[in-house]
Amino acid sequence: MGWRMPRRHIGLLTLTTAVLLGLLVPPLRAQAPGAEALWRQMFARPEVPPAPTDNPLTPETIALGAALFADPRLSSTGRHACTSCHQPARSFTDGRRAAQAPSSGAPLARNTPALWNLAWSPQLFWDGRAPSLEEQVKGPIEAPNEMGGDWPTILRRLEADAGLLAQVRIAFPLEPAVSEATVVKALASYVRSLVSPPTRFDAWIAGDARALKPAEAAGFRLFTGKAGCLLCHAGWRFTDDRFHDIGLGGKDPGRAAVPDGTPGRRAFKTPSLREAMHTAPYMHDGSLPTLAAVLRHYASGFRSRPTLAPHMNRRLRLTLKERADLIAFLRTLSSEQAAPRSKPGAAPR
Repeated sequence: MGWRMPRRHIGLLTLTTAVLLGLLVPPLRAQAPGAEALWRQMFARPEVPPAPTDNPLTPETIALGAALFADPRLSSTGRHACTSCHQPARSFTDGRRAAQAPSSGAPLARNTPALWNLAWSPQLFWDGRAPSLEEQVKGPIEAPNEMGGDWPTILRRLEADAGLLAQVRIAFPLEPAVSEATVVKALASYVRSLVSPPTRFDAWIAGDARALKPAEAAGFRLFTGKAGCLLCHAGWRFTDDRFHDIGLGGKDPGRAAVPDGTPGRRAFKTPSLREAMHTAPYMHDGSLPTLAAVLRHYASGFRSRPTLAPHMNRRLRLTLKERADLIAFLRTLSSEQAAPRSKPGAAPR
């Protein structure tokens, strides 16, 4: 099963959100007594990605998963791989408003999400229908309008590759055969290893007062205060892993169509803001092309309806300077280069 947020972390998130909104001022040391430690605890990066006991992270499973992630033999056409949509050079997105069906080229219903830090996510896909990465990676492979693969054909192709078979035997000595299970486990391990690298924000939170510029620190105060972004984009990954109706248009039912979801509410998962500068366009439908458009949406651009998330501030207004400061801060959550790399399986440093 997927990772679940411990209750003590939920309690900490609730407490710090209620008590600390708006308290931080630059530099980090110049804030209310005790606030610095709480911010550091909220935004502390973990040491290693979590993994289920039946699929532990190892260099061998990650390497095998990386090879399979780029392998077109997993698709019905033999010409498309996971990397066709989740392109490493685009921070594991495709830059399109909506994903493109590999076979027909037709647009799909939703935007291709980035894959950073999913090891910590308890539910996957925009609507949360997959409870683990092992379940999630099968979805695009099997979906007729995505890769459209069928397992007998996939396994027949892979079994004919002596080099790949040797990799499987090394990665899974107790299951030394190419099977649906070993392919799925390897792919899940690779995705689980994708940890976004530390940025200037992390250095600032760790105590380097010079890591952020004044406008960026001002943006953080807005993020945690007036703008209320922290109410959903919390923790070091800047997501609460929950599902909200934020007033977007369209007819996609989102979480409402998932068993045990939210009937009648077009709710979608809060995306992480890590590496967001490299993952435009935004939202589940890719309808917002820039971060400036995202801010316009939240500052009176959304549709007000009964199912709207209760934390959506219907009266929020942001000046041009406030918007510029917020975007400046959001930039600090992304790597300087367009294609950041995480050392596979390693703890973030």
